[in-house]
Amino acid sequence: MYVATGGIGGTTADALMYVWFFLVVLSAVYVAYDAFTGNPELTVMKWGWVLVTLYLGPIGAALYVLSCKEPGPGAHERFVAPLWKQSLGSTIHCVAGDATGIMVAAVVVSAVGLPPWGDSLAEYVVGFGFGLLVFQALFMRDMLGGSYLRAVRSTVFAEWLSMNCVMGAMVAVLVIVRSHVPGADDASDVRFWATFSLAVLAGLAFAFPVNVWLVANHLKHGMGTVRVLGKGGEALHEEQAADAPAGGGMDMTESGVTREQKAAMATLTIVFLASGVLLAGIFGQLD
Repeated sequence: MYVATGGIGGTTADALMYVWFFLVVLSAVYVAYDAFTGNPELTVMKWGWVLVTLYLGPIGAALYVLSCKEPGPGAHERFVAPLWKQSLGSTIHCVAGDATGIMVAAVVVSAVGLPPWGDSLAEYVVGFGFGLLVFQALFMRDMLGGSYLRAVRSTVFAEWLSMNCVMGAMVAVLVIVRSHVPGADDASDVRFWATFSLAVLAGLAFAFPVNVWLVANHLKHGMGTVRVLGKGGEALHEEQAADAPAGGGMDMTESGVTREQKAAMATLTIVFLASGVLLAGIFGQLD
């Protein structure tokens, strides 16, 4: 997958990028092994952490250890209970879906040869669609009542806000770097994947604050465990849940957020997305 046009030994930068991708593989293997053998987190979150670590390498692994890796038997629920960890888990879930959709679109459009604005539009549409329809609604439908359409309706607003922040940061990084670094727009070049990793990191960082707001106001889930929620995300019976440790993290009770507050937050994320596009147009080439 990672083949630099100038050869492996072409430049020092290329060599460093290959070292980075070696660390990415080691980090993803570590996270995958720990998540699927020793973490009671929901399966969709385990895959989310693995995917994000494939994009962020050691950074993803470090975030996993600090916020999600069970520190001891039966300690996961209390460990992940703080709001920042709940919000980071929500952001990881969002980025795993959105970035995967963006990556698929980026690979396809790099072969098709669309103009940069077409690339960015396709990446936004596919990223939002994959994040909402697969990672949110499909994988979480049991937790959200079992109905796929209900899951879509109940998650579309939160996913849209988060996606605006992810894409606002990613479009600026992708377009600007692709405009100035040869090979960064070619999926067969190591620079393409290094640029994508940098863009995902930016998307994660800028999507985190809005996810804090969403989780704090019960508009989006945080991190939960099968000990509290049951396998697949379906809620346990009340008597079972009562016996589970605190900090399950999937509380999506009725929010007290007003329509005006939702509109205000939506406006902020739209402005952020537009700012990313503006930066891409000023410092890169969108036409």
